[in-house]
Amino acid sequence: MKKQTIWILTILMAVTFASLLYMQIMYMRNIVTLRYEQFTEGVKRSLYGVVFALEQDEARYFLEEGVTDVASSSIYTQYLGDSQPQLQGVKYSFRTSSGLMADLTLRGDVTEISRLSSGNSAFSHSYRSMRRAMQSQYLYQKGVLDEVIINIISKSSSRPVRERADSATVANYLRQHLDTMGFCNVPFEFAVVNRAGMPIYKTEGFNPSKGDIDEDALFVQTLFPHDGLGQQTFLKVYFPTKKDYIYQSISFFYPAFFFTLIILIIFLYTIIVAFRQKKLTEMKNDFINNMTHELKTPISSISLAGQMLNDQDIRKSPTMLNHITTVINDETKRLRFLVEKVLQMSLLDKNATNLKITDVDANVLIDSVTHTFKLRVEKYGGRLTTDLEAENAIVSVDEMHFTNVIFNLLDNAVKYRREDEPLNLTVSTRDISDERLEITVADNGIGIKAEDLKKIFEKFYRVSTGNRHDIKGFGLGLAYVRKMIQSFNGEISVKSEFGKGTVFTIILPLTP
Repeated sequence: MKKQTIWILTILMAVTFASLLYMQIMYMRNIVTLRYEQFTEGVKRSLYGVVFALEQDEARYFLEEGVTDVASSSIYTQYLGDSQPQLQGVKYSFRTSSGLMADLTLRGDVTEISRLSSGNSAFSHSYRSMRRAMQSQYLYQKGVLDEVIINIISKSSSRPVRERADSATVANYLRQHLDTMGFCNVPFEFAVVNRAGMPIYKTEGFNPSKGDIDEDALFVQTLFPHDGLGQQTFLKVYFPTKKDYIYQSISFFYPAFFFTLIILIIFLYTIIVAFRQKKLTEMKNDFINNMTHELKTPISSISLAGQMLNDQDIRKSPTMLNHITTVINDETKRLRFLVEKVLQMSLLDKNATNLKITDVDANVLIDSVTHTFKLRVEKYGGRLTTDLEAENAIVSVDEMHFTNVIFNLLDNAVKYRREDEPLNLTVSTRDISDERLEITVADNGIGIKAEDLKKIFEKFYRVSTGNRHDIKGFGLGLAYVRKMIQSFNGEISVKSEFGKGTVFTIILPLTP
């Protein structure tokens, strides 16, 4: 797949995910806003219902009190005298126009009575008496109501708030009206405060301090709104779990967001893997092209040497024969080196490597490798120094692969040496604790740029060497080194300053 195609798919998927998340967030936001509005409206209606119920209780209280007071007042005696007429259920007898006697029980239907009286003059006298009685009863009841209204206007505001609206009654009304609005399981705290904001009484969980209360969850309603301005009291209701109640309505969004996040992670991982595979494919193609070119040279040299050996004159010349033999040996070693690199690459592609782990003395192995490598360093006018200070250097490693690790680090130091200064290469060991061994390989070579340090352990990655074209390699050496060190349960790190040198540090666990 082309890189351009991968980028197009990435952009399309990114836009799709962004649009999906935006729609989900906006839909969730609209639902939350609607739930807030519904909650606020429902609570306000409930508070109005509480206030109306308390006003009804107060009217009932004064009505009961007024009936008793008015019964002995001047209004009663003025309109009713010594006895109160009882009109409802009174039975009247009269003669109809045909001369027959008829009975009528009064049920308060004045229209029917008026119709009957219009047809019989004998009924007129009874009708007028009944009408006067009804007027007297009306005046009595009007007097009672007037007295009650006067008492409500003049006396109600002077009653203590605890009598007009005690805490148990307010709590009961609040619960009833909230349940009616659908807030059955929503807890609340409330307080009744005066105009100055001082609480007259409150529940234990209500804290009137502004800093301790979420203002969005606090609702205020005037109790007895018809009282004078100086005597008004207020009902404050606080819902501590309002947000939980609101967000319960969008709980079904959480799994949707979770699965969307999983899909997003999988998509990102797929894109990263696609780019890595694309990069590895390009590196492998470069590796194959490079390897093919490298193999052609020794094969051509060996083929040419074989053709020369067929010449009888060359066979008779010991000098030329030795030269051809040397060429064949050198080119054979070069082929073996190339084959080992290919094998290293195959090891890197395996999840697990078949290692022969044994307990070895790292100081002895390092000393053996450096002793062999010292001639190569001195060939270029350099110096190889060993400083094996570790008292306990017994580690569990594969001897062959551990030797290759040290050889690769030394080989890189020689490859990337400076031309203007002799190579100074140092290999050292030391104990950093009772459980770990530190091995360092330091050189004064060309160093590594900061942007290359993070990539030098990747497969097929090669550090740019500018105009130098004599450095051969395939970008597998350091990747192989890290793979092996990790297989030994160790760690490897690098520090470098461009133009001054590089230090590789290996940490291995000591054998108990």
